[in-house]
Amino acid sequence: MGKPASTSARAKKPVAVPAKKGLVLGGFPGALKWLLDRTDVERLRPTRAVADLLKLDRMHELMRLLGDPHAAVRHVHVAGTKGKGSTCEMTASCLEACGYTVGVYTSPHLVDIRERIRINSRVISHADFARTAQRVADAAANLPDKAGEPTFFELITAMGFLYFAEEAVDVAVIEVGLGGRLDSTNVITPEVAAITSISLDHTQILGDTVEKIAAEKAGIFKPGVPALTIPQKPGVLEVFRDAAARTGCPLQVVGQDIEYTMRFESSPGHGPQARVCLTTPRNNFEHLVVPLRGEHQALNCGLALAVLDALSERGFNTPEAAVTRGLATVRVPGRMEIAWQSPRVLLDGAHNTDSVRALIKAIGANIAYDSMVMIFGCAADKDIDGMLAEIALGADKVVFTRAAASARAADPRELARRFSDTHGKMSQVADDIAQAFAIATRAVNREDLVVVTGSFHLVGEAKKHLAAVAAKRGVATPDRS
Repeated sequence: MGKPASTSARAKKPVAVPAKKGLVLGGFPGALKWLLDRTDVERLRPTRAVADLLKLDRMHELMRLLGDPHAAVRHVHVAGTKGKGSTCEMTASCLEACGYTVGVYTSPHLVDIRERIRINSRVISHADFARTAQRVADAAANLPDKAGEPTFFELITAMGFLYFAEEAVDVAVIEVGLGGRLDSTNVITPEVAAITSISLDHTQILGDTVEKIAAEKAGIFKPGVPALTIPQKPGVLEVFRDAAARTGCPLQVVGQDIEYTMRFESSPGHGPQARVCLTTPRNNFEHLVVPLRGEHQALNCGLALAVLDALSERGFNTPEAAVTRGLATVRVPGRMEIAWQSPRVLLDGAHNTDSVRALIKAIGANIAYDSMVMIFGCAADKDIDGMLAEIALGADKVVFTRAAASARAADPRELARRFSDTHGKMSQVADDIAQAFAIATRAVNREDLVVVTGSFHLVGEAKKHLAAVAAKRGVATPDRS
């Protein structure tokens, strides 16, 4: 496949060498400890003080000290409340199938921190992780005192940009961490910016209405850079169109400005699946199978195809046959993932009311079961009552627990109390994921389904627990979703 002219001859970019050396990290274990010792906004309770940490000045200075490696790479930038990770994975997989070397930066990780930084589906090696962390640590040591200490997310984002530049990727697909306008990833000027579904989340930081949240997400729009989104709740599109007009970027909505259709079908060989079509003057993607389950994933797939179409206008070659192959290889851990077969265990990182609703709808449309036992734990700052309402409608039995590693996790006993008071339903409580699985598996038979959801931290702990059980028993966990 042909490569874009501006990337085909790119050599590995040398980066600036800071004048002052930072702490000697001492390989991967030291690099990991150094990162985990930094302030981690992902794990803090959202407060005004946390919101004040979100500034781009320090990130710009850190990148300058590294030689601005992000400027050497072409990017796709994806924001949104839900679906941005899946959209990134579908976009990256298709670009890889088209013959490109593709960097992917996502968050959070489920099991291994290296999941956040990948090239062509391979996580960064331990050695490269340690080496890149050391370069970033040296640069951070040269930040002016007034800049303050960089956060975990700023540092690992810088590592991703540095690694992709050093490896001379053709394009990097970058997932926004939180919001958009002040997110550490927003130092880039991408080839195309995309925003997935917007709903209420992180309201203490981003705003208490979908319009305020949309304004933060639209902060990734850049002058002259194509911007794409999907149909949104009333008010959100108006915010996006106003932001695009002020910024001076063309905005298109999949299904409105771009021709898009979706249909569900079921066959004995493949079961329920969605197919999408997206047609533009440049591309005609016809009846492509959506690789991820759920009606919401069909829209995410349409958005990914629209991103590929926008890239094709900017020199990338995205033939339909290669895109079809790319979609067929998409696997997204922690999204409708069947992680165990007997009993069946499904993992999904749904972490707000809309995503829990979409999850239960997707399960009903795609998976046959007699009874659903849900293991649920969420952050204390979420719309707990909204999520509990969806759980009451979809789950037959509920076990409340918490992610041990999350300081933001809600008390499972408080969740159980609110569930009983509001919906009059009984539930059980577990101190951790291992105890939750013990309770849940005693309550199921062969045709039942155990669903773990509520937060990516909880899903990550579930994956670790199941892997440990599999290793103890000498069996393999399913590698499919």
